[in-house]
Amino acid sequence: MKNEFLQSLPKERLVQLIEDYSKNWLAMDGVWFQSIEQKLGMDEAMFHDAEAWRKFTVIEAKRIKQFLELPERPGLKGLALALQLRFYANLNEADILMDEEEKVLVYRTRECRVQRARERKHMPFHPCKPVGEIEYAGFARTIDDRIGCECLSCYPDVTDPTCCCAWRFRLKE
Repeated sequence: MKNEFLQSLPKERLVQLIEDYSKNWLAMDGVWFQSIEQKLGMDEAMFHDAEAWRKFTVIEAKRIKQFLELPERPGLKGLALALQLRFYANLNEADILMDEEEKVLVYRTRECRVQRARERKHMPFHPCKPVGEIEYAGFARTIDDRIGCECLSCYPDVTDPTCCCAWRFRLKE
């Protein structure tokens, strides 16, 4: 069943709706996380966050890969395209730096909506590195099983103060 109203919207309104949907998705992600965090503590919330991302990142990557009509092994160029269509790609400011000769792609989040929201609420930063390792590696591996992922900088192990997090993807032949 197609939503006729949705189909009637002009492109500009659809893009706005995608941005709103992205914000809604991130808000829901944060609300359930904070619910567990407040009742059972950060460790329990992180456990459930990791389990959710372990499954969700694969679902998201498969759908994006299908949408982009990427081949089975699209390499780093395919990953660069796919990263731009993730839900939070509309919400965070990020850079994608690619060195094709070295077979390396670096994804840097300059501004993170989650960390800024926690900062505004006077909450401790989300210790996202352990979940990020699951999320980014799983996403990349689903796009192309030859791509490995390494954390360069992510809270609580910030090594690059010019960004919120940075991840290196390497194509293994």
